[in-house]
Amino acid sequence: MFNYRGKTALITGASSGIGEIFARELAKRGMNLILVARTEEKLRTIATDLYQVYGVRTEVIVVDLSRENAAQDVFSAVEEKALTVDLLVNNAGFLNYAPFEQIPLEQDHAQVMVNVVALVDLTHKFIPGMLAKGEGAVINLSSSGAFQPMPYMAVYGASKAFVLSFSEALWAEYRHRGLRVLALCPGPTATRSLVKIFDDGSATSPQRVVAVALKALEDGRNYVIPGLKNYWLANSIPRLMPRSITVQILERITRPRRGDINETR
Repeated sequence: MFNYRGKTALITGASSGIGEIFARELAKRGMNLILVARTEEKLRTIATDLYQVYGVRTEVIVVDLSRENAAQDVFSAVEEKALTVDLLVNNAGFLNYAPFEQIPLEQDHAQVMVNVVALVDLTHKFIPGMLAKGEGAVINLSSSGAFQPMPYMAVYGASKAFVLSFSEALWAEYRHRGLRVLALCPGPTATRSLVKIFDDGSATSPQRVVAVALKALEDGRNYVIPGLKNYWLANSIPRLMPRSITVQILERITRPRRGDINETR
């Protein structure tokens, strides 16, 4: 079992969706919290609420993780507060949804900075402290889309494939050194962003996603895909069909309709 009580979790993208639910569930388990996001007002509202309900220490760090050296700013702020991170939840991320050539370069660049660069940098910053104590954990938000290409979300799918591979490699490196690393790979989730694109009524609730993630972390797993349907689609279909056929089917399914948005955070 992973011991939560009295320890500290840092959660990126904590102002809404899966990140907010992680904050609430970890506070319920007695963890102190460092909440990171771009929106200060929302973060402070959540932090105040969790302190009043659960009595845990809640700190807020306002930063845009798409900026260069954003992870260093987060790390420096944590050091200034004299805190130690026991659980790092790299939840922040977003997708651009449109034909690739229609997405402004700066949007795709920002997507890579948040989904990949900030995640790697933050992991690099906080793992040494965990290893020095001989315990700690990292949860990296990947996606069931990491298991196959994602037309019209090409950079998003590729970034999540990176997160999955990166996390599994670290799990293998550190599993005998007291450090747990988990890639969380949800399918469509009922959050502000994805529900706008894939609203067929089957999206998993963020509460369910977080519950599955924490159980997988406690069990020492390297990755988890919440939902049997999502697990089957991610693991079975790519193995049963040639990749060229799989991606053609996905292209038809994900093809944007008129009025679809092209950036969701």
